[in-house]
Amino acid sequence: MTGHVVLRAGTYSIRVARRPLVASLALVAAALALAFTALCFGASWSHPGEVLAALAGHGDSVVVVRDWRLPRVAAALVFGAALGLAGAIFQNLTRNALGSPDIIGLDAGSYTGALFAITVLSGTSAQLSVSSVAGGLAAAAAVYFLSLRSGLSGMRLIVIGIAMNAMLTALNSWIVLRAELEVAMAATGWSAGSLNGVDWAELVLPFLVIGALTLLLVTLSSGMRQAALGDDLAVASGVRLNLLRLLLVLAGVGCTATVTAVAGPIVFIALAAPQIGRLLAGTAGVALMPAALTGAVLLLAADLVAQAVFAPISLPVGVVTTVIGGGYLIWLLVRRAGRT
Repeated sequence: MTGHVVLRAGTYSIRVARRPLVASLALVAAALALAFTALCFGASWSHPGEVLAALAGHGDSVVVVRDWRLPRVAAALVFGAALGLAGAIFQNLTRNALGSPDIIGLDAGSYTGALFAITVLSGTSAQLSVSSVAGGLAAAAAVYFLSLRSGLSGMRLIVIGIAMNAMLTALNSWIVLRAELEVAMAATGWSAGSLNGVDWAELVLPFLVIGALTLLLVTLSSGMRQAALGDDLAVASGVRLNLLRLLLVLAGVGCTATVTAVAGPIVFIALAAPQIGRLLAGTAGVALMPAALTGAVLLLAADLVAQAVFAPISLPVGVVTTVIGGGYLIWLLVRRAGRT
C-alpha cells in the first residue's frame, strides 16, 4: 500500500498523496451529510423523501426547502470555505497558527468599514461590500507597515495584529454607541455574525466574488507552497515574493470582507479550519483545499447547533463559533506554550 494515488483522465495522470485525498473525500462526505440534515431541519422536521422531492421541484415543501433552507445551507458551505481559505492564506504568510483574520484585526477592520456603510451611507449591499473590503485592506495595511521589520512573519505581526484588533473593536463599539437607536440595534444584532434570513438575491454577488478569488488562489497555490519553504528558496525558484504576498493579502481580505458584508463577522472558522484540515490531511504545511473543506463543515455544523439549541428560536451562528473558538484558542495557546 503506497502513500500516493495516481488519478488518470484520458492521457493525463496526476499523482496525489493518499491521506490528503482520503481526508478531502471524508470532508466532502461530511459536508453533504450535514447539508442534507440542514435541509430537513427547520421549524418542523421534513422527511428526507419530502426534501428530495422538493429539491426536484415537487411537493408542498418546495418554497420551504429551496427558497428558505437551501440558501442558508449554501451560504454556510461557501462562506465557511471562504473563511477557511482566508485563514490558510494568513497562517501561511505569517507561518503562525495564530495568524488568522479574526486574530490580527482584519475581521474588525471589515466590520468597521461595514459600520461606516450602515451609519453614514444608506447601507446598500454594494456599499456594504465595498466598505467591508476597504476596511479590511486598511487594517491589513496598518498591521503590515507597523511590523515591517519582520515582514509578514513572526510573533511581532501577531502581537501588533492583536493590538489592532483591540483598537478597532473599541472603535466599532464607539460607532455603535453614537449611532441612532434603530441603526445601533441593527448593527449590534448583525455584529454577532448570522445566516438567519439570507436569500438567493443577496448571495449571488458574494458567491461570484468568492469563486473568482478561489480561482486566483488556485493560480497562486504553487508559489505559496514555494514561499512556505523559505524566502531564499522561493526567490531562487523564480517566485516574485512581493507580488505574491500582495495578491494573497488581497485574496484573503476579499474572502473575509465578502463574508462580513453579508453575514457579519464570524470568528473562529478562519482560525481553526486550516489547522484542523492540516491535522486531518497530514500535510507539512497549511494546504488550501483541506482548510476550505474544513471551514465549510465547521460553519455548517455550527449553524445547525445555532438552530437547534433554543429551537424554534435560531441563534446567530457567530455566538456558537465564539464559544467553541474560545476553547480552541485556549487549547492552542497551551499547546504552543508547552513546546517552548
